Amino acid sequence: MSRPLWVRVHPRDNVAIIVSPDGLTLREFIPQSHKAALSDIAAGQPILRYGEVIGLAARDIPQGAWVREEFITLPVAPALGELQLATAIPAPLPPLEGVTFEGYRNADGTVGTKNILGISTTVQCVAPSVQFAVNRIRTELLPRFPNVDGVIALTHPYGCGVAIDAPGAAVPIRTLHNLALHPNLGGELMLVSLGCEKLQPARLMPQESPFVIRLQDQQHHGFGDMVSAMMRMAEERLGELNRRSRVTCPAADLVVGLQCGGSDAFSGVTANPAVGCAADLLVRAGATVMFSEVTEVRDAVHLLTPRAASVEVAQALIREMAWYDEYLRAGSADRSANPTPGNKRGGLSNVVEKALGSVAKAGTTALRAVTSPGERVTAKGLVFAATPASDFICGTLQLAAGMNMHVFTTGEGTPYGLALAPVVKVSSRTALAERWPDLIDIDAGRIATGDATIEDVGCQIFDLILDAASGRKRTWADHWGLHNDLSLFNPGPVT
Repeated sequence: MSRPLWVRVHPRDNVAIIVSPDGLTLREFIPQSHKAALSDIAAGQPILRYGEVIGLAARDIPQGAWVREEFITLPVAPALGELQLATAIPAPLPPLEGVTFEGYRNADGTVGTKNILGISTTVQCVAPSVQFAVNRIRTELLPRFPNVDGVIALTHPYGCGVAIDAPGAAVPIRTLHNLALHPNLGGELMLVSLGCEKLQPARLMPQESPFVIRLQDQQHHGFGDMVSAMMRMAEERLGELNRRSRVTCPAADLVVGLQCGGSDAFSGVTANPAVGCAADLLVRAGATVMFSEVTEVRDAVHLLTPRAASVEVAQALIREMAWYDEYLRAGSADRSANPTPGNKRGGLSNVVEKALGSVAKAGTTALRAVTSPGERVTAKGLVFAATPASDFICGTLQLAAGMNMHVFTTGEGTPYGLALAPVVKVSSRTALAERWPDLIDIDAGRIATGDATIEDVGCQIFDLILDAASGRKRTWADHWGLHNDLSLFNPGPVT
């Protein structure tokens, strides 16, 4: 079988990305994943990829030439007031019956894919003390409770020195509140407060909890007392968690977050479409699937609002795009701040090209709901959970939304992982999967070389999600314990 030399996504495209420069007759050397002109493109004419305009030619580009970033002028973003709303709602796909996984059922109806003791903080001041206690809990207590997967400190830099009543403060506060309710924490977590901070426990967790420690309380005589109090409380909570066991749950109890990181020009033709195929399978099985990253959706929003299940859902998506436009404007920035140098090295010329490839993760089903940053997702089916594109902030906000499984696509590579949920890492290129065989879980680059179809890899992702959610298989990030810190999105002022 002949190997593909280049990939043209849509019949309208006048550029293609290079799979292998060997065997092609070009005007110049073009690296793998970068674009070649399929025909002469005159200055001012549109450059088309995915059948969409990714920019205008800044100069004449002859056939066979390298279509580089500096030859492309960024087009105007889709006007939010001129979008079609719920005009092309996809018909429901046939349901997938009987798909299950083994999870931990919680009293509130949510299901965990891990069984974790979580210790959260109200303020950065107590973070080192909590981490000290966590290290002791991990070595001295955890071995006695074999049904508990681990203990984590949910620390953060928020809680004091902030305008706690400013409108923007609602985002980090509700994020921390919803993180405390994460299904993998078993419905209850320990909360450690200093005592004098602005973000008091009652503000973070309005429901009174028996698992709260205030380090400034009079009964703590020195650091040793504080740590002992945390150890005693952790032992009680570990005993409760240790009595939990996995039970068979429908796939409808999965909340799967989708994200890109270190994307390249192959991401939109291999990894992301394969994830989109898996997303369709999950939706058919009744699960919740959320995609995010506002700046990596903004330039493709015109493809999504027609797919919204209702005009109200489409308007909610526009609301989140408009909010972020204003947020960037207030910071004297705009969408051109995305992509990164690594994205460009991987062949992505601008944020338009990146967004068109990014939304392929959303599959083909109707958009059922939209949530704001830090909100909990309650809808089934495909959901847009608004977040920044930053990997760590996006992951944190998706966890707050209730994500119990994570799928992360990458072209350039990143060892990113999360302690609170298994992260399935999908590479867009085989070269990355071969170079990082103990970090990449699934190689979607086989699609570009013709060794697999999008559907083949999509089914593989779907199967691994079920296996990882059930504890039958460990992702590489969990195998190595590669767990990035939580990172809050705080658009509010700091005092």
